[in-house]
Amino acid sequence: MALADCYKIIKTNYMQTNFAVIIFTALLAFLLAAGSCSNSMHMKKQSEMDFPNAKTDEEWKKLLSPLQYGILRESATERPFTGEYYALFGTGDYHCAACGDHLFSSDTKFDSGCGWPSFFEPASEKSIIYREDRTYGMIRTEVICGGCGSHLGHVFNDGPPPTGLRYCINSAALNFKESDPAPQDGPDIP
Repeated sequence: MALADCYKIIKTNYMQTNFAVIIFTALLAFLLAAGSCSNSMHMKKQSEMDFPNAKTDEEWKKLLSPLQYGILRESATERPFTGEYYALFGTGDYHCAACGDHLFSSDTKFDSGCGWPSFFEPASEKSIIYREDRTYGMIRTEVICGGCGSHLGHVFNDGPPPTGLRYCINSAALNFKESDPAPQDGPDIP
């Protein structure tokens, strides 16, 4: 084979490879741009949402512990099996640790084995706001407090009936208020 023939083969393969790389790069850029446009059209940034219990960052820093601030206001996550409420199964209600809004009832709490408190249903439709979360190379649904916009955790579709949902919530994002014990009928003792 002549040197000129080798040159033609290399040049042809090189051009085909470059063309494929260019097409792949253009397609990838298009898909990323299309995805970010659709997200920006349907979802607002947390700072653009109106919340009835909104506060400034300085007010939140004074009100919350450093751990709570990191989770509630900066979307951090506590380590699994370390939170105060992951293994608590008392009777009562769970409220937002930032603003106090009622988020979940103990009637909807279950042991998912994930290391965070898990619930299958929020207290009301207005308790929780859902946002797409594309951090860490995953696509998840973030849940934030409907009262103040604080990050609570994520919701997944692997929960028990009747909803099939698992709200995986950071303990530091919650405050538990135990229900008063029901009065028991019995003999009155003077």
